[in-house]
Amino acid sequence: EGNSAGGSAKMGRDRNVQAILPLRGKVINAEKVSPERVLSNAEIISLITALGTGLNETFDINKLRYHKVIIMTDADVDGAHIRTLLLTFFYRYFRKLIEYGFIYIAQPPLYKIQQNKYITYAYNDSQKDSILQELNQDSKITIQRYKGLGEMDPEQLWETTMNPENRKMYQVQIDDAAKADWVFTTLMGD
Repeated sequence: EGNSAGGSAKMGRDRNVQAILPLRGKVINAEKVSPERVLSNAEIISLITALGTGLNETFDINKLRYHKVIIMTDADVDGAHIRTLLLTFFYRYFRKLIEYGFIYIAQPPLYKIQQNKYITYAYNDSQKDSILQELNQDSKITIQRYKGLGEMDPEQLWETTMNPENRKMYQVQIDDAAKADWVFTTLMGD
């Protein structure tokens, strides 16, 4: 997600094992536009170059530069839309990366909840409500809703979304290619 999140992610990452490719603007809808238009999009060209595998007949999984390709978007509706657009692109043009288990989705928190020195994170409204019920109501509780990844400082982004010991991340899988094809066509097509 964009420059601000990319800057925090670059500053907060482990440079020895993590690379960041911030994508700017709206990701092109690979389901609705022609392959020529998708493959001439500057952000897509950057992504294909970063992956290193080539495309179509030149595709070589052994040239993939990363063990994990992690889609990291805001925890809101706009972030979900961007994530869906990226998943559509990977499904249509790099399906093997999904089939071989290289594509992941990072799950950043939506809320930071603090009471005295105790800090925890909630990933949705119901989790936030559950945490608030468990806390001592006699002591001040501070709730911060993250508007986006760019709102987190590098340390927060590392601790909540990038640190392998703490992050929540889900591997994208295709168990039923026909069902996945139907879902992508229905949701992202005309």
